[in-house]
Amino acid sequence: MEPLKNIESKTILFITGAFVASTCWDEWKKYFEQKGYECLVLPWPNKEISATVLRSRHPDEAIASMHLAKLVDYYARQIKLLREKPILIGHSMGGLITQILLQRDIAAAGVAIHPVAPQGVICFSLAMLRAVWGPLGFFTSVKKPFMMSFKQWQFAFTNGMPETQQRAAYDKFCIPESKLISRDGLTSTAHIDFSKHHAPLLITAGSTDHIVPAKLNYANFKKYNSFAITDFKEFPGRNHFVLGQPTWREDAQYIYDWLQK
Repeated sequence: MEPLKNIESKTILFITGAFVASTCWDEWKKYFEQKGYECLVLPWPNKEISATVLRSRHPDEAIASMHLAKLVDYYARQIKLLREKPILIGHSMGGLITQILLQRDIAAAGVAIHPVAPQGVICFSLAMLRAVWGPLGFFTSVKKPFMMSFKQWQFAFTNGMPETQQRAAYDKFCIPESKLISRDGLTSTAHIDFSKHHAPLLITAGSTDHIVPAKLNYANFKKYNSFAITDFKEFPGRNHFVLGQPTWREDAQYIYDWLQK
């Protein structure tokens, strides 16, 4: 018999990924608030302002200096200030952070949407290599953050969408990012003990995601070998801009239903 989730928390903390402003959660926040949840969106440190202003400040040394460990600890501190363990819903790098925080037993449940893979979880994909090469910034200074060009954004985030939608999404959400954050995903900071018990976890993937391919998300899911609830769902036609695609409500509804089961 499948174990019950028993998720009683009514607080959701949304964790943003790299390269996008935290406003990417605006519609998701409204959706889950209408479902009766108290929803929090906490921008990454040094990113509390609009995407337009962040781009105008590029290169910003404060953004460039951010490490994954600092970011995880930041969210851990904020979670401990809440009156109950929250449900964590994270996208991309925020999905990896969700997985790491579940290891610390400070969340009631976690949903990792197209998460960056933990250390040691790999798959071969030419599209992924093309998409991540710029963000990793090898052979370039880490003192300067990486800002995706529109062409890079089209391939890594919004592939398959009409160009007008790609441009609108780029102008509204795309921001500079620390190269250290991307590189830290390859280090022990991104380590997961897959045999350790954890709160219920759902990992979702998109069939057309270039930067985090569905098969990488599935490999991530298959690594877990504890008796804790760990589920996987691949959605057809979802790219890495899954939070803003016209199909986002279907994804949000699936997550809501999973939390209720």
